[in-house]
Formats: sequence, C-alpha cells, structure tokens
Amino acid sequence: MWHIAKRELYDNLNSLRFALATFLLLGLMLTNAVVHLREHPERVQKYIENVTAHQNRLKSHANASFYELAQKGPGTLHKKPSALHFCAGRGEAFLSAHVSSIQSWSWQERGLEGLWSLWYPSATPNRNNVDPDVTKVDWGFIIGYVLSLLALLFTFDSISSEREYGTLRLMLANAMPRHTVLIGKFLGALISISIPFTLAVLVNLLVISTSSDAYLGADAWGRLGIIYFIALLYTCLFLALGLLVSARVQRSAVSLVILLLAWVTLIVFMPSTLASIAGRSLPLKWERVSQRERRAEYNKHWHEAHGDQRKQLQLSGEYVTKDAEQRERLHEAHLKQGISQVNRARSITRFSPGTIVEHLLESFAGTGFERHLQFLENVQSYARQFREFIVDTDSADPESLHIFGVREGVSQKSVNPETVPKFEDTRNFRRDFDAAAMDLLLLTLFFVVFLSGAFLVFVRVEV
Repeated sequence: MWHIAKRELYDNLNSLRFALATFLLLGLMLTNAVVHLREHPERVQKYIENVTAHQNRLKSHANASFYELAQKGPGTLHKKPSALHFCAGRGEAFLSAHVSSIQSWSWQERGLEGLWSLWYPSATPNRNNVDPDVTKVDWGFIIGYVLSLLALLFTFDSISSEREYGTLRLMLANAMPRHTVLIGKFLGALISISIPFTLAVLVNLLVISTSSDAYLGADAWGRLGIIYFIALLYTCLFLALGLLVSARVQRSAVSLVILLLAWVTLIVFMPSTLASIAGRSLPLKWERVSQRERRAEYNKHWHEAHGDQRKQLQLSGEYVTKDAEQRERLHEAHLKQGISQVNRARSITRFSPGTIVEHLLESFAGTGFERHLQFLENVQSYARQFREFIVDTDSADPESLHIFGVREGVSQKSVNPETVPKFEDTRNFRRDFDAAAMDLLLLTLFFVVFLSGAFLVFVRVEV
C-alpha cells in the first residue's frame, strides 16, 4: 500500500499539475492575506468607533435624566468583527452588523413619546444568505472551489491511465488486493495535494500573524486547526469521487470530462439553482401597528379621568408601554419569520458539498448566519438586562410613582453612567460546534458514500 502511495506521490510531484497547484494556491492565499490585512483594521476601527459612540450616547442620556435613559433605550448595538474573517467572510456583507433600539412616534398633544423597542434591520434577499458572493477570495472560496477542482485533477487518471497502459493488469497479477491498490492511490493523491495546500496555509498564516494589524489568540488558532481538518475531509471527498469515476471508465479523457461536469454540477450549478429556488419563498409578512383606534380609546379614558392626575398618568404609562410591547412582538415575529425562511433555504442547499463546507467554515470562523444568530441572542439578552436595570433603579427611588412611559411617573434622580449595563458581543464555541455537527456529519457521509462507491466499482472492474 505504501509502495503504491509513494509511487503515486512521486509521479504527482514531477507533474505539471503539482507545480500549477502550488503556484495557484500560494497566489490565492497570499492575496487573501494581503486583502485581509488591508480591510480588517478598518473593520476593527469602525467597530471601536461605533462602540465608543454607543457608550457616549448612554452616558449623555444618563447625565440628562433617568427618563431619557429609560425612554430611549440602549441605542445601536454592533456586532464584533471576527479575527478569522479571512476564512469565511463572503456572506457577512449580506447580514446586518447592528441592532437598534428605536422610538417610533411622539404625541405632542399629550406630551407623550414612544418607549423604545428593538429594531432588527433586514438582510438582503435570502438567496445571498445561502449562496455567498464568489468574487471574494477567502478560504471558503479557495477550499470550496479551487481545492475541490484540484482534487479531481489529481485523481481523474489514477486508475483509468493504468488501464490504458496495461500497468494495472501487471500490478494485480502479483496477487495484490484491489483495496490495497485503491487506498494506496488515495493516500498518494491526498499527500500530493496536502503539500501545496499546507504550504499555502502556512504562508497565509505567517503573513497574517506576524502583522501588527491582526491578532490571532489561542481560540482562533484552535478554530483554524478545525478548519484545516474540514478542508482535508472535503478534499478526501473529491479524491474519492475522482477515484470512483476513474475506476468506472477506461479512458482518462472521458474521466476528466465526467469529473468536470460533476464538479460544475455539485459546486456551481446546484448551489446557485437551489438558492434561487429557496429564494422564491413567500415574501415576509409585515403587520403594521394601527394607532387610530388605540388613541381614540386612550382619549376616551383620559377624559373620563379628568381631574385625577395620577390616574391620567397611569393611563398614559399603560398606553406607551403596551404600544412598545406590541411593536416588540411584531419585530420579533418578523425576525423569526425571516430566520425560518433562511434556515429552510440553507437546508435545501445542503445537497451540495460546496455549500456544506461553506457553512462549516462560517461556523468555526465566527462569521455568517449562525454567528448572526448568536449576535441576536446577545442583543436580546442585553435588552432584558437593560430593562431589569431600569426597573431596579426606579424601584430604589421611594419618591418615584413607578409609572413608566411618562416623564412625571419615573424617578427624577440622576443616574451614574458607570452603573448602566454594557453590551458584550460574545461567542460560544460549544454553540458553534453544535451548529456545525449536522454539516460535519453530512460531509463525512458524502465522503463515505463516494469512497465506498469507488471500492465497489474497482473490485468489479475487468482489467
């Protein structure tokens, strides 16, 4: 087995395709590193500026009055950029990088203004959430498109050329088991393509890690190790596919044509077609809040309570808080509907190994849709913490009427800005792994099916 693997490796090392693969992978990885070092500092700087502006806004509201802080909310919360954006960043441009707390109205006649509620900016059409832009050179593009094609080019003639030249018959005449031949050729091709890919990855990481503009911590290096393993597993999948077709046909030219058609179908045609089909989902339904009837009812009760200032304040507070709760429910329903459609679309496109590996890289790189869901959970958790802080602060003031939504009903004392909760956008590795488990299982299943098919075809082939 190792003799066959070494012979296969020697043949590949002395071939033109090995030199072209090395040159192509090195060029793409260097391009990726240079672009990342140019763009990542700008992303980080913009994030820092946004966070600083957010904190200054909270301080200004806290210094103004407790009512301003309670009524206008935490402001705009921003997503922290990933240090591994260079691994899988093609889908980030189509996802919102912030969530805002907004006030939707003011009623000058009654001196009321809306209480804040979370607003989730819509992403661009669902097709882009499941079929990222292929013009950006990140690891997802290099692994998903280039590495898979190179794997087929290294195996399209592994067995068919041996049959053409008659060397396969001589090899099997020495009572060598066929599975030994197949595994030897598989290992030889895997080592051959791993050498230029590993070299390109090391050069890429060397350029990035030695720069002062990018920092990779221990967690990032661990995730990079997992991404490298996923890349090798994905390469094994296409090596097995190449051996399957090469064992099935007798001529190398026919094998190459079939494999190129299969690559176009699996990597180019299927993702774009399935994404287009998934993008034809029903449009998101958006219900609007009608103020007319609710304001008429409020005016009626407000006039009935004429002379009772406390009751009027309670009616005003109930009107404002119920309106905010209703808007919050509508925003969350709209968000859940969009998430459901994107998840359905992503499930449809999982028939393509290229889409599967893109999802895996996004999960461990901390980008893409799963990362966006974690950011939304962090925002919602912080919103609950902020509301609890407002309630606790107002409850601690015995002079307050504890009626939220109106200026006279809440505490009139100043708030220490340092006590206001600060938003932290954290990531959870366990959550990332759980999100990637199904895709990892599917990728492994693809590999097992193709390798088993190659074995079954090869043991039955006539030489």
